Amino acid sequence: MFKVKDFMTKDVICTEKDTTISEIIDLMNQNKIHRVPVTENGKLVGLITEGMISNSGTSQATSLSIYELNYLLSKTTVETVMIKNVVSVDQDELMEYATSKMLKSDIGCLPVVDQTGDVVGILTQNDVFSCFLNVLGWDEVGARITVSVKDEVGAIGKLSAIFVEKGINISHIGVYSFENGVANLVIRCDTLDPKEICEALEEHGYKVLEYFVHK
Repeated sequence: MFKVKDFMTKDVICTEKDTTISEIIDLMNQNKIHRVPVTENGKLVGLITEGMISNSGTSQATSLSIYELNYLLSKTTVETVMIKNVVSVDQDELMEYATSKMLKSDIGCLPVVDQTGDVVGILTQNDVFSCFLNVLGWDEVGARITVSVKDEVGAIGKLSAIFVEKGINISHIGVYSFENGVANLVIRCDTLDPKEICEALEEHGYKVLEYFVHK
C-alpha cells in the first residue's frame, strides 16, 4: 500500500518522437492534460509539457504571423523540444520515495515505468496530494484530534487503550512534528463528538492541542 502504482494515473496518454507540436497541442487540449511521456516501442525516451511548448515558440512568436507560427508548429517535432534525460520512477516504489525524488529534482511529475522499462503511468503533484489526504483520512467522517505524546515504548498502545475504553475507533494516525522527545500526533477517529475522548486524554496526562469534526 502507498506505492506509486496505487496513486498514479494508469491510463497514461503517450506520444512518439516524430509527433508534431501542433498534434501534441491538440492532444493536450482534447484530453485536458499538461504533460505527455514520449515513448519508442513502449519505452520512455522523453517528456513534453505545456511549458516546453510555450517556451519553444516564445522567442519567435513576436516576429511571426499566426499563419507562420502555425506552420512552424506543424513542422516542429516533439523530439526537438522534449526533455530527453527524463527522471522517472518504478511503479513498485513507495510514494515517499517518489515524492522525495520530485522535490529534489524540482519537477511536477514523474513518468512511471515497470521493470521492463515500459511506461505504465504518470505520477503528478495532484496524485501526491491525494496520497497525503488518504494517509490522514481527510475524506472520512469523524474527528481529527491533535495530541502531544511522549516518545517512549508502548506510547501508541497506551493512547489507543483510551480510545478502546471509550468505544471509539482510530482510523488514521500521522506524526507531523517531533521535538524534545515529544511528538504531535494527528488522530482520525469515528466519533462526531470528540469532547469526551479529549477529556479522557487530558485526564491521562496527554495534552490535546486541537480538534475538529469533519461531517
